[in-house]
Amino acid sequence: MTDMLFRELTRRIAGDVQTDSGTRAAYASDASNHRVVPAGVVFPRTAEDLSTIVGLCRDDGVPITSRGAGTNVAGNAIGPGVVVDYSRYYQRIVSVDPDSRTAVVQPGVVVDRLQEAAAPHGLRFGPDPSTHNRCTIGGMIGTNACGSHSVAWGTTADNVLDLEVVLADGLVRPIADLSGLADRLTGLRDAYLAPIRQELGRFPRQISGYGLQHLLPELGFDLARAFTGSEGTCGIIASATVKLVDVPPRRVLLVAGFADDIAAAAAAPLLSKLGPLTVEGIDENLVRAFDSRPGPHSRPELPRGRAWLMLEAGGADQVEVEEVSHSLARAAQQAGALGTRILTDAPDQNAFWRIRERGAGLATRTASGDEAWPGWEDAAVPPERLADYLTGFHRLLTGHGRQGVVYGHFGEGCVHVRIDHDLLSDRGRSAYRDFQQQAAELVVEHGGSLSGEHGDGRARSELLSLMYGPEVVRAFAAFKHAFDPDRLFNPGVIVDPDPLDANLRLAINRPHTVDLQFGYPGDDGDWGKAMRRCVGVGACRKESGGGMCPSYRATKDERHSTRGRSRLLFEMLDGNLSADGWRSKDVHDALDLCLSCKACSSECPVSVDMATYKAEFLHKHFRRRLRPRSHYSMGWLPLWLVAARRVPRLANLVMKNKLLARLGGIDSRRAVPKLSTAPLKLTQSPAGIPDAPRVTLWVDTFTAAFDPAIADDALTLLRAAGYEVTVVGPDVCCGLTWVSTGQLNIARRVMTRAVTRLAGTPGRIVVLEPSCAAALRGDAPELLHTTAARCRR
Repeated sequence: MTDMLFRELTRRIAGDVQTDSGTRAAYASDASNHRVVPAGVVFPRTAEDLSTIVGLCRDDGVPITSRGAGTNVAGNAIGPGVVVDYSRYYQRIVSVDPDSRTAVVQPGVVVDRLQEAAAPHGLRFGPDPSTHNRCTIGGMIGTNACGSHSVAWGTTADNVLDLEVVLADGLVRPIADLSGLADRLTGLRDAYLAPIRQELGRFPRQISGYGLQHLLPELGFDLARAFTGSEGTCGIIASATVKLVDVPPRRVLLVAGFADDIAAAAAAPLLSKLGPLTVEGIDENLVRAFDSRPGPHSRPELPRGRAWLMLEAGGADQVEVEEVSHSLARAAQQAGALGTRILTDAPDQNAFWRIRERGAGLATRTASGDEAWPGWEDAAVPPERLADYLTGFHRLLTGHGRQGVVYGHFGEGCVHVRIDHDLLSDRGRSAYRDFQQQAAELVVEHGGSLSGEHGDGRARSELLSLMYGPEVVRAFAAFKHAFDPDRLFNPGVIVDPDPLDANLRLAINRPHTVDLQFGYPGDDGDWGKAMRRCVGVGACRKESGGGMCPSYRATKDERHSTRGRSRLLFEMLDGNLSADGWRSKDVHDALDLCLSCKACSSECPVSVDMATYKAEFLHKHFRRRLRPRSHYSMGWLPLWLVAARRVPRLANLVMKNKLLARLGGIDSRRAVPKLSTAPLKLTQSPAGIPDAPRVTLWVDTFTAAFDPAIADDALTLLRAAGYEVTVVGPDVCCGLTWVSTGQLNIARRVMTRAVTRLAGTPGRIVVLEPSCAAALRGDAPELLHTTAARCRR
């Protein structure tokens, strides 16, 4: 039946339908611990597409899961039937109205795109999760997301004014026009009026379950707000009208240091009453994890302490914000702060925010390299009870022999944490289940919520009966049934939940340590552990800033993101694509557009190094097989350049022939760069310069062939600076082209020769081509299984 369904969907919708194994593997996981392989993925373009998708799936009894960027950590963006991904096409900002301070958007709109559209009017959308540069408005509505500024501007539900939805009947309608449904929900509300008033809406971050309190007459019977946070279980969102808020013209960030996270938690509710825009908490473990990551991560010095609150003040001008920030600093000191620091410059503020915003990824690997996981990710308690809750939570961690990296929205009592659970063994998964249950009991003891912004999903829905009485649980079931009587939308979440330890992704993960070419020292030599690096936070899906991931930005195809490729490699070894193993065409096609630029190795919060994984895969994929022509032309290019550099004019004449380019696997539309006809004039430093500092200049094959003047100028500059220069090259190579094409046996020989030549040279090594430096510092130690020090001078 599903084959016929997808054929009919392909015929009838304007969007895309993909059922290939690679796409299904890429969408089998989100940012949670869970894995459910879908039957297929649909990418709608229009509201009519949504109506058709729902109608056809309803007729065939195939469930529907809505998905934006797939950054959710609770497992509510994965499902067994049809996954509807709005983020590729259905992402139009319909209107921004500065007079009414509203915007109308399609659910696939990325939050930062809405902020950019609102900014010229001095407005913004209030909620801003740390994933704001890739998460979608539809996903935020699904989970009632919040973000750092919710202490000032509220949750997503507080900022949703109206919704257009598609229910099981396939009709696209404003939610306020569902009169028959409204009558049923009024009856539901009246039947459970007392427990709804007593148990729901007790504090802003009580997100777990459905927002039935918004049906109360005193709250205006707001169906749009009640629908927000339903995690895709009640219907599909076609469009949303959201509220915009004024942006303070000036902002200052105050960072206050405390003895520990308990002291910071105790101070947070007191400081929240002074009206800051944020009251965010981080601890020393998160800072250490940030500092331990490769790549650019400089930050200003933190004030004294082991935990910190980040308090942002807004105002009309610099005088006002500085006055507010100094008031906050005095209040923080009275509340126990060991030190404070006020940051007025935007770059310094952004440096601190990077620590907080990268938390979901940073916290998955501790500074010592241990793995940590979500699950108990975003519990919340009334802010005045946060310190007591954290005290009990630390005792719970200790009792289970676990550690967690704690951070979050302390001003609203919401704590994010990644915990070093053992999810690889049966015993460890059983202990994980026990921990989840005891953590739920602890948060209930403190009057809290299982979820403070990510929803319950597959991670916590089973525990709702611990948080709510049986009448509220029955009211949730009635609410779901009123919208979705046939359980079409995201079954297994909130109502009739799947067990929290069902479909855990790591249950199928195995060690892979045999016949690997690279050493993977950061992952104990285990390819399986390397594949676990990607926890799905989706930083590779950002649409601007940095270099990651260029192929995803071009195609908007999840398979071409670093996360998507990681998922395919995981499935190739342990899951759905294992039948073909290293010969998998799906994996090869997904990796084919990877530029091996290594931006992911530094920009990904957990340093996923897709360039290395690609090289490992290509080595095995083409073992004892004929390779693509480009592997012989471009992979062996340094060797060809050695010969061509001797007769550059003849080589340039030959390369004008488009037929030769095509024979070499090069697109004939590309212009082949010309070799320089100028000779390389390098000479060694004169001997006998007394006490001169010594340096080695690496002259790579490409610089020598295409622009030798750069090498000549570098030599002149170094000598003018007083260095005695030893030149290595261009007759040796870093081996990068052989690595990037997966010809690792040859690469190893080339790199061995390079390292041997460099081993006896004096001083530091200056490299003109950054990719050569990356190969010598990163690839060579791992491929040669040698100490990094030999290659990292």
